[in-house]
Amino acid sequence: MLAEIRGLNEECGVFGIWGHEAAAHLSYYGLHALQHRGQEGAGIVATDGQYFKVVKGEGLVNEVFNEEKLKSLKGTSAIAHVRYTTAGGGGIENVQPLLVRSSTGTIALAHNGNLVNANHLKQHLERSGSIFHSTSDTEVIVHLIKKSKKPRFREQVKEALSLLRGAFSVIILTKDKMILARDRNGLRPLSIGKLGGAWVASSETCAFDLIGAEFIREVEPGELVVISEKGIEEDRYAQMEQRAMCAMEYVYFARPDSNIDYVNIHMARKRLGKQLAKEMGSIDADVVTGVPDSSISAAIGFAEEIGIPYEMGLIKNRYVGRTFIQPTQELRERGVKMKLSPVVQIVRGKRVVMVDDSIVRGTTSRRIVKMLKEAGAKEVHVAITSPPLSNPCFYGIDISSDEELIATGKTIDEIRNAIGADSLTFLSPDGLVEAISRPFDDENGGLCMACFTGKYPTEIFPDTVLPHIKELSH
Repeated sequence: MLAEIRGLNEECGVFGIWGHEAAAHLSYYGLHALQHRGQEGAGIVATDGQYFKVVKGEGLVNEVFNEEKLKSLKGTSAIAHVRYTTAGGGGIENVQPLLVRSSTGTIALAHNGNLVNANHLKQHLERSGSIFHSTSDTEVIVHLIKKSKKPRFREQVKEALSLLRGAFSVIILTKDKMILARDRNGLRPLSIGKLGGAWVASSETCAFDLIGAEFIREVEPGELVVISEKGIEEDRYAQMEQRAMCAMEYVYFARPDSNIDYVNIHMARKRLGKQLAKEMGSIDADVVTGVPDSSISAAIGFAEEIGIPYEMGLIKNRYVGRTFIQPTQELRERGVKMKLSPVVQIVRGKRVVMVDDSIVRGTTSRRIVKMLKEAGAKEVHVAITSPPLSNPCFYGIDISSDEELIATGKTIDEIRNAIGADSLTFLSPDGLVEAISRPFDDENGGLCMACFTGKYPTEIFPDTVLPHIKELSH
């Protein structure tokens, strides 16, 4: 659902546009389309080829920007960012894009993801004289570019990116070019589109649909794409390693109208629901309901497969803020009642199958089950369209420590007991891969399954694991 109103959050969305007279305004619309990827801050940097202007602030996109601020962002090129805090913490100094002016030129950079070797690199840079103004690992990338001794800017960027390990989609803006890059495993999404004569880049294709752009292709893992007056040039800073797009993009994070690696999210979630129904087998139930919003597609697929009616048994209050980003457990628990309400006439006296995307801490699942039973449901059977989340993520998802995860060290029956459900079924890892149906022959269909299996696609640097957990578990 809101993947537990709760503790599952993704770090950021990026957007960029090159060669359009309304670059800032289109970036504003792009950020609206990506708002689900981050609610703590937003920013836009624009350039007219000579001067750079930045507007950024804490809060939602429509809280940070107004018409006057957008008009001040003059130029035909811009990059933009929405932020959810993972590594590095909050604060205006960590809101992106970062804009750096120096004698060697001005650059702006927006980054989605998390670098597992950020602390290691930062220590090295500080020993060589670098001074950091934020606690974001994004600033590390800027310093690496500026420290490079390569003669050409493109080579400086390639050298800097080659030193990074972990997850990143990056958009870099200079006065005469926009550069796109993804990590060598493709853990985070980044797509290229075209709007008339302008080039567009976005974390998700739903932003293209909003502004009327045409999807062209994905940026490949390890690829460097340079957009300038010359057009689009394809290059590489590294060879692709094990392809490993985050599985949770399909399960929860991405908008249903987006396509990631040529797979539509809504259709993938319907297949997840169908696959879960097949694995569950027969069940005595009267109605299927999904936890809004991300589980609706899966609940429809589940109901179709099992032959039980789908109904809107839970209603989301769309005029409440993203309560799951609240920092304390008490506030998260209060947020559940603010966010969701049962439809009593639908669930009263019924045996309900409640489809959700994941269980993190278990607090929200327990409260929703209780809410449904208090509304008169005879039984509540919980069906989860992902395997148990039992391992921390180091790539930009706010699952900081296995101590926070209810599935760590518990059996399925113990989890069922803890949330008060009459039954509990998780989708198998193989079922997840099969249902998402990515068009790649790589291991696990080219998905990162680390939060389910504990098998990480990159090296996890020992000196970054503990600080990561400390920063995220407050």
